[in-house]
Amino acid sequence: MSEPTPNTDLVKSSETGQAVGPVVDKEHDELAGTEQPFVQHLVELRDRLVKSILAVAIAAIALSIYPGPANLYDLLAAPLVANLPAGTTLIATSVISPFLVPLKILMMAALFLALPIVLYQIWAFVAPGLYSHEKRLVLPLVISSTVLFFIGVAFCYFFVFGQVFKFIQSFAPKSITAAPDIEEYLGFVLTMFLAFGLTFEVPIVVVVLARFGIFSVDKLKEFRAYFVVLAFIVAAIITPPDVVSQLSLAIPMCLLYELGIWAAQIFIDKTQAPPEA
Repeated sequence: MSEPTPNTDLVKSSETGQAVGPVVDKEHDELAGTEQPFVQHLVELRDRLVKSILAVAIAAIALSIYPGPANLYDLLAAPLVANLPAGTTLIATSVISPFLVPLKILMMAALFLALPIVLYQIWAFVAPGLYSHEKRLVLPLVISSTVLFFIGVAFCYFFVFGQVFKFIQSFAPKSITAAPDIEEYLGFVLTMFLAFGLTFEVPIVVVVLARFGIFSVDKLKEFRAYFVVLAFIVAAIITPPDVVSQLSLAIPMCLLYELGIWAAQIFIDKTQAPPEA
């Protein structure tokens, strides 16, 4: 007598009729019997947090040895310094700023360096409670969103900063000597990094909305014109009040939205394709 097979029918969205995931057959639930006591979950969570903090600490120690906090700040300030008048440097208006600002940059760089390990610890904690189809969906999204965030930060640092600072300095009167404060510059850099990093997550958001049937691909295409307006509004709010930085954020947002629609079409077509005989 053959064993019964698990139910693999697909759940469909009531609005779009698109498949969003398989029906879970409780009788053949793959997670049945894997439940752990609450205390054991807390112990595992503690262990994962300790490993994540340890990874960040090791990265911070390594970066403090080479290249060092001061060199990290010089690297971060390079796009601005390159566009300041000759002989001009950044200033510190607080007595403790020369110590705190490089330390903050060191911890930020350590977190970025240890991010793959931190994400793995999060994944290792969450994965046992996910079904196979959820793992197949979540893991690629986590990896791709992390890669896109780093690409957004790199785009901001290597392209946007140079163009923005050059544009701003071109409007500065000759009677004014620019001397930016290091703390204000750090706040500006973190804001821009976060803005561009999150902006490059647009394709992930579009794919998720389409994959779970919240919006169909056709609806997302219809929303294209509204998204262009929304992108320029967001860019005007987040970035400095100059044309270069606003265009540098709004145009990639629009292109990434199109990329998300394209990826959603491919992703949904593959998930809905009938199995081969």
